Amino acid sequence: MELRLLRSFIAVAENRNFGAAAKALLTTQSALTKQIQVLERQAGTTLFYRGRHGAALTPAGEALLVDSVDLVRRADALAQRMERVATGAEGVLNVGFGMSAIDVAPRAVATFRTSYPRIDIRLEDMSSSAQFAAIRNGSLGIGFVRLPAPTDIATRVVRRDRLALAVPTGEKIPEPDRRSLRTWLQDRPLIRLVPARGPGLTAQTSKLFSDLGCSPATMYQTSDLLTVLALVAAGAGSSVVPASASAIVPDGVQLIPIGLDSASWSIGTAWLLEAQNPLIPLFLQSVQTHREGGIQTGTVAVP
Repeated sequence: MELRLLRSFIAVAENRNFGAAAKALLTTQSALTKQIQVLERQAGTTLFYRGRHGAALTPAGEALLVDSVDLVRRADALAQRMERVATGAEGVLNVGFGMSAIDVAPRAVATFRTSYPRIDIRLEDMSSSAQFAAIRNGSLGIGFVRLPAPTDIATRVVRRDRLALAVPTGEKIPEPDRRSLRTWLQDRPLIRLVPARGPGLTAQTSKLFSDLGCSPATMYQTSDLLTVLALVAAGAGSSVVPASASAIVPDGVQLIPIGLDSASWSIGTAWLLEAQNPLIPLFLQSVQTHREGGIQTGTVAVP
């Protein structure tokens, strides 16, 4: 079934005249007549009564017109949708994010949804290593990860993040020098995230402790950052968390970013180097809109 023949059939039915229909279709009357004859052979019946006063639908023509109009309209709608998908105006985009992007990722997604309401965008909470694997197998289009990334993954730096002390409000914080920070951490059992839940955070805190020459004990371990902060707010103890957790920190917690190179890292967007998904550059524009230059809270500047 050729859509071209159906369009010709519909045009003649609407205009009730072969000449007027040919003019509307920008073709000749003889070419249009041949197209209708082809369609009538396919249908196995006559579709029009032809006369000096024009063309009128036969009962068979009337029976087939509704389905013909519906089919052509759906074909046109499909063509338009294909164009939207190809240009990135419609589709599905899965976005990954970890703890360090807990503030910027939802904002970028919200902006993206406003700009492209026809695109189904979904957030997936996972570690950077899990995001790299998901990007490779195609289950994730783009993610917010801890940099650097593997060589087959393209990246764009979004901002810097750093570790911060999460301390119950009112509790004394260390003096801004390396020795005081080391002593404060060494003598204080910490509330920690389970390493498997936050491997990047675990690696970064280990780097910090190695740099300071301390090895803090563990008071509690939990699999959720919100639970870590809730325990701190309840006065159960202190913790070392990403400074970007300021977006979700509850009342009762003072967050003090640590000013050491060993406590900082870069956060960036990541996608497959060879990806052809047109939604990725559109999402990167949304991220750029909300790109933040750095941590806005005070910092323990350790000399």
